[in-house]
Amino acid sequence: MPELPEVETVANGVNERVRGQRIVRVWTSGKPQTFKSPESEIAEVLTGATIEGVRRVGKSIVMDLGRGKKKQDLRSAQDDNFHGQFLVHLGMTGRLLVTPAEVPMAAHTHAVLSLADGREVRFVDPRRFGRLSVVTDEGGYAGPGVEPTTVGVEEFSGLFKGRKIAIKAALLNQSILHGVGNIYADESLFRAGIRPTKPAGKLTKAELAKLHKALQQVLAKAIKLGGSSVSDYVDAAGVKGFFQLEHKVYGRAGEVCKDCATALKKIVVGGRTTVYCPRCQK
Repeated sequence: MPELPEVETVANGVNERVRGQRIVRVWTSGKPQTFKSPESEIAEVLTGATIEGVRRVGKSIVMDLGRGKKKQDLRSAQDDNFHGQFLVHLGMTGRLLVTPAEVPMAAHTHAVLSLADGREVRFVDPRRFGRLSVVTDEGGYAGPGVEPTTVGVEEFSGLFKGRKIAIKAALLNQSILHGVGNIYADESLFRAGIRPTKPAGKLTKAELAKLHKALQQVLAKAIKLGGSSVSDYVDAAGVKGFFQLEHKVYGRAGEVCKDCATALKKIVVGGRTTVYCPRCQK
């Protein structure tokens, strides 16, 4: 499943390509599981709206929308600037692509946003674990937890105070930190030298500071390299990422540690496969 760096890469790519464009038409597939909002509401909110920007919140892509006229059926009649959001969660195999309209539509395409300049934004998802929805509430979508790329070290440390669960499970809890997934939890814990099974609440201040630094460095490097392409992930132009070449532990169970040559171990933490080095991580 795409994690924070992959979602950030896709959101940035889509934003660069479509910011300021008007959506003139919306098509949806009608397939079950894909839509959290009714398809009719998605079409109603998007059609005629201008894309003010596209960004990431947690593991979701948020398309901010605006329109210069009243939308009385969805907002107050006194509001002359309707604002809404289109939310895209990529799930395991979802892709959000910007393409010329003449390019043949891929199988498993579930939504097409036709733009005024003739291009299209297409959501393709073979396994249909992704989700599409719209938000029209005041304030918009803020995500379930704290943003890991900007959280300060003191706030970060406070998130784990008194928690008995393993630190790996705590990092994956989206209500604590949103956006971190299996890849970047394993990679950050390795770089911080922390065993994934250690109770989160027992980490020292120094260990939490190391983890905070490692997590932010890993996420920044992964974003710079376009994310990790370990399955179906590609960016908005259909290009794979390169951070998988930097993986120290994720997906390397049974191989030797790149730092100390000790055999890496695979365990299950919080229901997720976890790989770590028994020598480097204490």
